[in-house]
Amino acid sequence: MMTQENTQKVVLITGASSGIGEATARLLAQKGLRVVLGARRTDRLAAIASDIRDKGGVAEYCALDVTNLEDMQASVKFAQDKFGRLDVVVNNAGLMPLSKLEAFKIDEWNRMIDVNIRGVLHGIAAALPIFKQQQSGQFVNLSSTAGHVVYPAAAVYCATKFAVRALSEGLRQESSDIRVTNISPGATQSELASTITDAEAAQWVEGFRETILPAEAIARAIAFAIEQPDDVDVNEIIVRPIGQSG
Repeated sequence: MMTQENTQKVVLITGASSGIGEATARLLAQKGLRVVLGARRTDRLAAIASDIRDKGGVAEYCALDVTNLEDMQASVKFAQDKFGRLDVVVNNAGLMPLSKLEAFKIDEWNRMIDVNIRGVLHGIAAALPIFKQQQSGQFVNLSSTAGHVVYPAAAVYCATKFAVRALSEGLRQESSDIRVTNISPGATQSELASTITDAEAAQWVEGFRETILPAEAIARAIAFAIEQPDDVDVNEIIVRPIGQSG
């Protein structure tokens, strides 16, 4: 249950135009938190923010490309300018164009590295000075069960999600006053699979995703981590559909 102190928090969510990011924005706003939605598709953000406001929530949005540090810094400043503070950054934006290494889809490898790793680093770089100055704050970083187990056709994607876990743990160890939470979803309803251009990988994912979680399940895990008392740091949550093997 959200306390009054928690409901005053301002949460910036990257990749908020669909999937887990959208579900998280909607749930946190419903719980009374103030949310800032960031993504490249501002038309989607505008519609989501409007719907949140119509339902009594508080939401703002801004254009954000997480691969651009200046964009990330501008989004953090936007949140501060709108609400006078920033308490949580949810580094959610991600891509998953799977393929075997021998397919040599190097452009797709680079895009995953840019969004899945560099995007998280940019979120940390933009907000960490503020959190250090105010001696409080929380990063919620979205890894994956693919950050715990390696699958064929997913080597690069898994590498990026292992990296997110490493960044989360390193930041946690370096911080005495900042909370760091790593969330590892299993198969979840999202647009990630739509980025796959390799036919063999797409077929494999289709079978893997026969049992799938709604995005709201991950949003609830994120809310749980945020709503804990400020001296409680939930470091790792793995959320899978029942029966998922890896």
